[in-house]
Amino acid sequence: MHDHRRLGRELDLFDTDPLIGAGLPYWLPGGAAVRHALEQYVHAVERRAGYRHVNSPVLGKRELFELSGHWSHYSDDMFPPMDVGGEQLVLRPSLCPHHALIYRSRGHSYRELPLRIAELGGMYRSELSGVLGGLTRVRAIQLNDAHVFCAEEQAADEAAAALALIRAAHAAMGIRPARLRLSLPGAGGTYAGAPAAWQRATELLADVLERSGEKYEAEEGEAAFYGPKIDVQITDGAGRESTLSTVQIDFHQPERFGLEYVGADGARHRPVMVHRSVIGSLERAVAHLIEVHGGAFPPWLAPVQVVVLPVAAAQEAAAHAVVERCLDAGLRAEVAAPGQGSLGARIRAARLVPYAAVVGAQEADGDGVALRLRDGRRLDPLPAAEAVARICARVAAHAADLW
Repeated sequence: MHDHRRLGRELDLFDTDPLIGAGLPYWLPGGAAVRHALEQYVHAVERRAGYRHVNSPVLGKRELFELSGHWSHYSDDMFPPMDVGGEQLVLRPSLCPHHALIYRSRGHSYRELPLRIAELGGMYRSELSGVLGGLTRVRAIQLNDAHVFCAEEQAADEAAAALALIRAAHAAMGIRPARLRLSLPGAGGTYAGAPAAWQRATELLADVLERSGEKYEAEEGEAAFYGPKIDVQITDGAGRESTLSTVQIDFHQPERFGLEYVGADGARHRPVMVHRSVIGSLERAVAHLIEVHGGAFPPWLAPVQVVVLPVAAAQEAAAHAVVERCLDAGLRAEVAAPGQGSLGARIRAARLVPYAAVVGAQEADGDGVALRLRDGRRLDPLPAAEAVARICARVAAHAADLW
């Protein structure tokens, strides 16, 4: 497995600057393309799964996090408040308090449940400088987050559906998790909520794991302060373990925020809040993808999916026409012109690009391309339209194979 910190910089995916600060990487065009592809993928997956997307501010009053319990249980990991106009504003350490307020802003009936809201939003953690590294531990995080508000009898099914989404996403990304962990409270820890609620949430998550048929390990001391969780663990090249995706069942925050819905009996009931993140933070997801694939990303994630190589200057116009066809089809494509070196040198420089489309005199005359695949295969010349259509089909299917 590769070191994403070294390879990510070599491939111009991301970098850092001391004037921006430790734990605050910036994305270069290649990394931004991978990140955007992940955003588009998870947005579409969530829409098909019945989620509705929202956007919320990265700031909130200190009182918001006092209400949620973050201030008393999590403030050591939060940035200090900012005094603005007589109020104290805080960079949020998670999105769930904002989503609880979004739910609370409207009345709800049992007929609306489960209500699934999702956001790819920013959050901030005051990580110590000694634990920061590359994209895996950062201070500014873009999290693929969602919260399902449901009746208690729906919670296990919603958590199971979230775990299925996680499995499908990891398969598309080419990720094999190291293990599943049922994260439980530990002795001596400070946790919010009633013991009975913790017990019930633990039972529901254990049932989800048992039904999934996957092996898991229960581990104390790894729960969130408001409830137990299923953690999908990954390892890096040095064998260090971290959490990528999570599913949590929370009875605490609905109680704290006074969340309600009107049941079939006409009475008011408290919903359960299922937290879930399919791909986790974009930073950690991209770090792991770099390490797993060594920069040779699946076609749908590759920063450049098609590089078009005119053999000589006389074919440059035809090569640019192929790129335009690719761009019109939604592919990320570039021309590697003869001025950038010999054909062989340009092919070697594009070794991580899934598809190299060579345009010689014969291809230019016939509006065709000779495709070379990243795995070394050379295909017979194809009409450019057919080649683009077939590449688009592989990308749309989120397939790992090239052809």
